[in-house]
Amino acid sequence: MHSITSYSNEAHRLQVVHLWETVFGYEAAHNTPSLAIDKKLEADDDLFFVALLEGEIVGTIIAGYDGHRGWLYSVAVHPSHRQRGLGSALVRHAEQALTMRGCMKINLQIMSGNESVGGFYESLGYTVEKRVSMGKRIPENITQNLSCASERQQPDA
Repeated sequence: MHSITSYSNEAHRLQVVHLWETVFGYEAAHNTPSLAIDKKLEADDDLFFVALLEGEIVGTIIAGYDGHRGWLYSVAVHPSHRQRGLGSALVRHAEQALTMRGCMKINLQIMSGNESVGGFYESLGYTVEKRVSMGKRIPENITQNLSCASERQQPDA
């Protein structure tokens, strides 16, 4: 049986990076796992959760809350642990954390090409809304932090 707990940098970092590289295969610099982890930890909001099975990370979810809306990010379940309710448990865990903070609405985005996950979210009560999602990258906050994240990920010589 899995357990869900808050992310702990020392104990979880390398496993989360490996999981995200396996599940997401991100190519954009702003999604580099080490950078994403560092930026989330800077928020210091205790909304980063991992699912453990026998001490190994098999799933993650990140939540965000701005005082009005909540967001779900980085919902990842290792391929060998899918179809066992772990993704649903992670989402419910994050929803509960957001609800306890007073969150009135939770949003998420699905990457183009991954639309098949829509059925999973619909089974949890999420619906497609008529919105246009727009984004803007801030390069100076990506490149500056990438070098710092890379340094932290390197083992001591």
